[in-house]
Amino acid sequence: MTAKKSVLAPLGLLVAALALVAAGCGGGDSGPEVVALPSSSCTGIEYEGDGSPDYIIASDLPLQGSSRTQTEQMTAAIRHELGIRGWKAGDYNIAYQSCDDATAQAAKWDSAKCSQNANAYAANDAVIAVIGTFNSGCAQIIIPVLNEAPDGGIAMMSPANTYPCLTVNLPGGCEATEPAKYYPAGTRNYARVAPADDYQGAFVAEFAQKQGTKKVYILNDKEAYGLGVATTFRKAAESVGIEVAGFEAWDPKASSYEALFKKIEGTGADAVFLGGLIDENGAQVIKDKVAVLGPNDGAVKLYAPDGFTAQATIDETGPASAGMYMSVAGVPIDAFTGTAKEYIDSLLAGPLAGKAIDPYAIYGAQAAQVVLDAIAASDGSRTSVIEEMFAVQITDGLLGTFGFNENGDPTNASGAVVGFTMYIATDKLEDVDNFSPKPETVQAAGAA
Repeated sequence: MTAKKSVLAPLGLLVAALALVAAGCGGGDSGPEVVALPSSSCTGIEYEGDGSPDYIIASDLPLQGSSRTQTEQMTAAIRHELGIRGWKAGDYNIAYQSCDDATAQAAKWDSAKCSQNANAYAANDAVIAVIGTFNSGCAQIIIPVLNEAPDGGIAMMSPANTYPCLTVNLPGGCEATEPAKYYPAGTRNYARVAPADDYQGAFVAEFAQKQGTKKVYILNDKEAYGLGVATTFRKAAESVGIEVAGFEAWDPKASSYEALFKKIEGTGADAVFLGGLIDENGAQVIKDKVAVLGPNDGAVKLYAPDGFTAQATIDETGPASAGMYMSVAGVPIDAFTGTAKEYIDSLLAGPLAGKAIDPYAIYGAQAAQVVLDAIAASDGSRTSVIEEMFAVQITDGLLGTFGFNENGDPTNASGAVVGFTMYIATDKLEDVDNFSPKPETVQAAGAA
């Protein structure tokens, strides 16, 4: 049995006690000192393998607020994957730190915290890769800092970002400087195992069409993710023949949205789409929608993307969420088969025993597998890890079969990596449909 080694000392002791030489790494060169990332954001160094760690991988996720249940399962899955591999990636011993990009005050990701974390990763020579982020707005802050980190940048693999402009410039949907501004070094260091919002917008539009929606009013929360998914949904909806009655933002700091919904009522819209996060006062938006326009299974349906797809939405809104449709990348847990089903069973027999597994746990595990495979195939340098990350090919993996294109998006993909599920809110999330949107609708969602 592998000896268990837990390194949880304060930073000052870690500097002295964990100054390790990674023998044999990088063609025999001396490896970096393995020193903990700041305790203000991260857990202590976790390592349960033989000997001493050569490198650190960090996860950067919001561990406070409405997304906490999902992100805690993602960190559990990452630890689980490290355990399966004996805390190794090829010849390299890999330690782990779970870092929080949220604050208690914001109860969600925080821009200052994202910036602080990014600078800590870049300054720590032992950090070989980052798994994250959960929120695209935080990724916008972290990617460029890691892109210019020493030794060629730091590989970053997101299990959840869906904002298209992180990797491509969608005409009419991105700033002129996107995505180039995220890669100041001129090379790419970021990829994701989640399909971008041109897929999600297309999926929701096709689902809404199946529900008989004719005229939709589209709202967004002003953030990059919310505006992005609202934009792709608008273009996709128009492509399948749904009229767009209006497109505007809600103020996350407002105390009431009844006036907004009275205006929407006057347009004759038979549906509302909420592009954004439940964290951005989304519960009040939902309550006021129902107060003015009636229940979500009535004359005016309510659709939302994965920024709302969590039990927290139901818990925070109570009866008002009933009948609301919420999408998410991937398939329901009970629809996973083969390798993924075996993995879910191992989580249920291990770190997530007794819990209802959230699909994002599988995305976290898949992201960890890609990162560890890339490290194993590398020469131990950051540049090599990035190159190997883009070269990874997954066949019948946890999320299906896919590789990565030059932009960092899944390509030649089939399975959950390009599939979506629609849930309806009752007292819990219940899946009602899952499919991959048509290529022509995806193309329309990303078109000018």
